[in-house]
Amino acid sequence: MHKSGFVNIIGRPNAGKSTLMNALVGERMSIITAKPQTTRHRIIGILTDPDYQIVFSDTPGYIEEASYKMQEKMNSYVNSAFEDADVMLYLVDPQEEYAEDDLLVTKVRRMDTPLFLVFNKVDLADEARIDTLERQFKKWVKPQRIFGISAKDGLGIDDLLDAIKGALPEGPVYYPEDQLTDRSERFFVAEILREQILEQYHQEIPYSVEIEIETFEETETNDGKELARISAVIYVSRKTQKPILIGKGGSSIKKLGTNARKRMEDFLGRRVFLETHVKIREDWRDDEQWLKRFGYDR
Repeated sequence: MHKSGFVNIIGRPNAGKSTLMNALVGERMSIITAKPQTTRHRIIGILTDPDYQIVFSDTPGYIEEASYKMQEKMNSYVNSAFEDADVMLYLVDPQEEYAEDDLLVTKVRRMDTPLFLVFNKVDLADEARIDTLERQFKKWVKPQRIFGISAKDGLGIDDLLDAIKGALPEGPVYYPEDQLTDRSERFFVAEILREQILEQYHQEIPYSVEIEIETFEETETNDGKELARISAVIYVSRKTQKPILIGKGGSSIKKLGTNARKRMEDFLGRRVFLETHVKIREDWRDDEQWLKRFGYDR
C-alpha cells in the first residue's frame, strides 16, 4: 500500500515554519532569517520514499492586519492551505502570547483536517510555559497529536515525521521521485538574494524590496566548468532606499553580491557570475500589476 498526501505548515511570522519544512524534507527549500515575514510565497517541498510521498507546504506567517496588498496575497496563501491539506501542522512559538480569538486560531478551530499541534523552540521555553499553552490550545482547537520540537536543532523531528507518515491516506505518487519542489532554480536564486538582503540590511529596507531575475544562462568557464550567468534586478519602493542599498561607493551592493553569489554556488552546485542592478518601483507592494509580475498570483 502506497501512502501519500499534502502536509501544510501554518503559524505566525517567525514561528519557524521554513526551518521546520527544511528539516522535514532534508533540503534547504525556504529561506531562513531571524526576521519575521521572511517567507512571502507558498513553497512546496517533496519527500519521496518507495512506500510514501509527502508534499510539504511552507506558507507565509499569517498577518492579522495586512498593511499592503502584498500581505493580503501572502494571507491568501495561508487560506489556501486550509483547502488542500491531508494533515495540518500548526506551529506555535511558546515565547509568544496567544488568544482564543486570534484569527488563525479561529480558522484552525473551524477546520476538519487532522491537526498536529507543534510547539517549536521548546529548548528556549520552560516546561511550565509549554504546559500552560498546551492546556489553552486543547480548549481552543482539537489537535490529534501534540509535539514539542526544535526545528533548528532537529529535536523531535523524527517522531513528528513518523506520525505524519502514519496519518497519511492511501494515495498515488503525485510528483516524479527525483523532484524536490515545484519551484524553478530562478525562483530560488531570487530568494537567496532576498535572504542576503534580509541578513545585511535593517529597518524597512528588507521588506521594501523584491527581486526579479532578468537572465539565467547556463554556460561554461574557459576551462570547461559549468557556469550560471545570472542578472538580477532589485526593486525598491522608495527613491531614498536606492542609495542605502548601494552604499557608499557601491560597498554595500558589492558585499551583498559576494555573499549571494557564494550561497547560489552552494545551492546550484556550480560557479555563478552574478550581476545586480537596483531600480525604483514606487509602492509596488500595493500595485496589482507588479505583484502579478513578481509571482504573487500563483
